[in-house]
Amino acid sequence: MKVTVKGQVTIPQHIREKLGITPSTEVDFVEEGNRVFLVKRKGEGTAARKFAKLRGIATVKMTTEEILALTRSDR
Repeated sequence: MKVTVKGQVTIPQHIREKLGITPSTEVDFVEEGNRVFLVKRKGEGTAARKFAKLRGIATVKMTTEEILALTRSDR
């Protein structure tokens, strides 16, 4: 693997998939002796990525209008 003139390398696809590294994932470099490890940051991420995990899992068969009526009702 070569480093580009901009200091970039490509993380192999199988490693990205195994670690769940997607575009905009935050990573750190950890030095131990004369070795450097790439680690995925835990507990951080963009709001868009956090919500992306929820996309498509709703099972309620309601229209937008029905949902809005529930959230705006006087209780």
